[in-house]
Amino acid sequence: MPEFQFDWVDAFTDRPFGGNGCAVVHGGAHLPEEVACAYVRETSLVECTFTGPSDIADVKVRYFLASREIPFAGHPTIATVAAMRDRGLISGQRITLETAAGIVPVELDGDQIVMQQVAPHFGPCPDLELVAAAINLPEAAILGQPQLVSTGLPFCITVLKDQDSLRAARLNAAAIAPLGEALGADGQDVMEPFLVTLEGFTRIGDTFSRLLMLPPSPPEDPFTGSATGAMAAYLWRHGLMTKPSFIAEQGHLMGRPGQAHVSLVGRPDAPDGIRVGGKGFVLMRGSVDLPEALLD
Repeated sequence: MPEFQFDWVDAFTDRPFGGNGCAVVHGGAHLPEEVACAYVRETSLVECTFTGPSDIADVKVRYFLASREIPFAGHPTIATVAAMRDRGLISGQRITLETAAGIVPVELDGDQIVMQQVAPHFGPCPDLELVAAAINLPEAAILGQPQLVSTGLPFCITVLKDQDSLRAARLNAAAIAPLGEALGADGQDVMEPFLVTLEGFTRIGDTFSRLLMLPPSPPEDPFTGSATGAMAAYLWRHGLMTKPSFIAEQGHLMGRPGQAHVSLVGRPDAPDGIRVGGKGFVLMRGSVDLPEALLD
């Protein structure tokens, strides 16, 4: 029976039970999608990663939700590198990851793990009415025009006027599909808005965010690194963030506080990339046994 080593890592935090958890399955990149998704469901985590050899980078990383494979995700990237470093699999201060979204360079700066997300793609701007309906808030609670932005994975970036509105937001499952259609969602794609306020939850934060999700995922993501990069690109492009680097916070309302250091690469109106850095805490180590019949 094949055995795969795994590490359970809390990303974007330096302590146990903070940030966002991810199980990193070493040597499992060849596993079928249905097996990988079943593994995610078994953990009750939002995402897990499966690593393997690469011909074009230092390591190949595949990212899975409970329902499907996705091209890239932020906190699992931090978790994957933290797990590899903990196992002594990284020599030096730089590693490249082969992902379905492209090559992702990652630097190790002390205890910070810093990934450079790809140059942002700015997509359509949906009607304000559709976004407000999707999050059960009045249109007046939304600042500016929401927009689909991707630095490897697309999110509908939505800035709210204050943290009271952020706390009050609730997903309207029936209204998500029309929003997704307006944003060009295809197949299994779901376009839950990434909600952000222009003040930190703590005194050192510059932004505070939430990502509410639909089943089979958990109802909320503790920290969303890919969306944080997309959010930063949106804020810089629309003049809502003037500093070239800032601290993004998420997860505090769930009792899982997380923090990322975000930096601009290039011009604010047309970034060449977004650097998102955080810490990782390896919480558990173990192995998973998978019968041969599942791997065929």
